[in-house]
Amino acid sequence: MSNNINDFIEALEAKTPGEREFHQAVQEVVESIWEVYQRNPRYQKAKILERMVEPERVIMFRVPWIDDQGEVQINRGYRVEFNSALGPYKGGLRFHPTVTLSILKFLGFEQTFKNSLTTLPMGGGKGGSDFSPKGKTDNEIMRFCQSFMTELQRHIGPNTDVPAGDIGVGGREIGYLFGQYKRIRNEFTGVLTGKGLAWGGSLIRPEATGFGAVYFVHHMLENLGKDIAGHTFSVSGFGNVAWGAISKINELGGKVVTISGPDGYVYDPDGIKDEKVEYLLELRATNNDIVEPYAQEFNVEFFSDRKPWEVPVDIAIPCATQNEVDLDDAKLLVQNGCFLLAEASNMGCTADAVEYLIENLHYAPGKAVNAGGVAVSGLEMTQNSQRLNWTREEVDKRLHIIMREIHDTCVKHGKNGSRINYVKGANVGGFVKVADAMLAQGVV
Repeated sequence: MSNNINDFIEALEAKTPGEREFHQAVQEVVESIWEVYQRNPRYQKAKILERMVEPERVIMFRVPWIDDQGEVQINRGYRVEFNSALGPYKGGLRFHPTVTLSILKFLGFEQTFKNSLTTLPMGGGKGGSDFSPKGKTDNEIMRFCQSFMTELQRHIGPNTDVPAGDIGVGGREIGYLFGQYKRIRNEFTGVLTGKGLAWGGSLIRPEATGFGAVYFVHHMLENLGKDIAGHTFSVSGFGNVAWGAISKINELGGKVVTISGPDGYVYDPDGIKDEKVEYLLELRATNNDIVEPYAQEFNVEFFSDRKPWEVPVDIAIPCATQNEVDLDDAKLLVQNGCFLLAEASNMGCTADAVEYLIENLHYAPGKAVNAGGVAVSGLEMTQNSQRLNWTREEVDKRLHIIMREIHDTCVKHGKNGSRINYVKGANVGGFVKVADAMLAQGVV
């Protein structure tokens, strides 16, 4: 057992060199739960933490496929099955050129605690490929997905590992993946979530991460004696997460004034609402992730190669990708009057930004805020097991209850006087449940 946090992290870094994102994710959790770990000799004797940072299984494989020109292409596929103490591995598949083992380990590690917080019986996992769907035809994407699933199907199943979508994996990709699984295994089971409504999907799944994030923010504000109505929001990205968040903020009376893409951000002082939200869907459907066309369509300002965190707002919700808010962004947000930041993206803030934000505003981490997506995936699994389809209202009601319970867990473990450390609350709440399950199941 390491004597202190630095020794533990140094040993991990020596064992897993170059895995920067994974090290960052582990350090955040370890710093939060170290006191709890030190107070529990049973955890230490069983080396729960040392086991917890080691994935139960890492699968890496070649994905050959043929493009429309008849050329053989080769990508790399992964599935990191991190922890199954609470249930089948659960977590998305990401198709993006930036996918590496480090990123998938960080996401799988985070997923373990996120899934624990949902109260649903799900373990943690993550997977994907360095393949990019952008610029590919439907037939090319289908051939890639079929090749990818030909190998992945050996390692997953409704009671073993249930992948979902993530960046680059939407309804189209899930359909191709599911079709190939069904063809090879000759069974129709709930092995993937994010499916189409006609063949086992759940209502509000596309919006769930964004909806859940806003429900979590609602509970944070309620704890402060405030409400969403009347507040201005800065949102990054314009994919499913941002779309869901914007839709729910509008419904609850808030005003979203920014969206962003890799080309820059749009500032719309009148609010992104009504037909503008519908336009976001059309823009995303063009398979092009730039947002400048929105500015041209609605005659608003576009800021090239800049981030939306320079706009004065009350509340910020990062919805794009990891480490999108750095220390300078965090300082600018606080300087401009932002009093709350909730991560809807996974590890949306850099470590130094998180440290600053915890001290200067009300901050909540992605593993708590964005758990609504995997929560509704879990509800989809339940519906598949029961061979039932719940109504939109039923799914939304259950999602709201889950997000309230996650917030209550964060308060229980993170409250210190009049302030709540949501990072500590989420990490300790998620850790204790997984750790106790690991203890009960022995050294496996």
